[in-house]
Amino acid sequence: MDRFISRQEIPQGKPWILRLLVISCLSLAAKMKNKHFSISNSQEAEAGFIFDTQTINRMELLVLDALNWRMRSITPFSFVHFFVSLFELKDPSSSQPLKDRATEIIFKAQNEIKFLEFKPSIIAASALLVASNERFPLQFPCFKCSIYSCEFVNEEKLLECFNALQEMVEMEWYESMLDTMSWTRTPLSVLDRHFTKSESETTSIITSTTTITNGSTVPEIKRRKLNGYSGK
Repeated sequence: MDRFISRQEIPQGKPWILRLLVISCLSLAAKMKNKHFSISNSQEAEAGFIFDTQTINRMELLVLDALNWRMRSITPFSFVHFFVSLFELKDPSSSQPLKDRATEIIFKAQNEIKFLEFKPSIIAASALLVASNERFPLQFPCFKCSIYSCEFVNEEKLLECFNALQEMVEMEWYESMLDTMSWTRTPLSVLDRHFTKSESETTSIITSTTTITNGSTVPEIKRRKLNGYSGK
């Protein structure tokens, strides 16, 4: 349904069309899973719209045509195992933590609309690179070369997606630091302007790990950009 709506505009002021689309997508999903689907049970008389089988079938054909009959949704998760298989891990058991972290990054990226411009394969490869940069920084160059060696990977898009995911992860880290500080810092009164020892230590730690850029504070994390790597 989401894929259809992203390609086909739904007329406004006609709620029955959306209801027909929902029922038709449910029917198609049931057929894909080879499950029984009762059209009559899926429609409520009080809703005011009852569609016959012929009308639903026509809507199904419209959905199939819009999706070019490609019913299977391709997501980044479809490519994670493939790209991990390209990595020469020193410890094979470390592949699972790598995949788990990449999966977390992919889930978080779904909340960012800017990642819709990237292909699922590019998102998967970029997420694995970000994860490997965190978990296995010494092996990162080898992982990068392995992915770059894949002829189907667009290096320019990979670079762009990798940097966007890296910034997303760093911003999440920074926000979590702010949350931690807001819970642990002792409130200061108007009359008492002295910092406690713990507050002074916290301030010195935060000062050493942050920098001011364009008037805003950002985490000074050791970042690894793909710029400058030929990948060959």
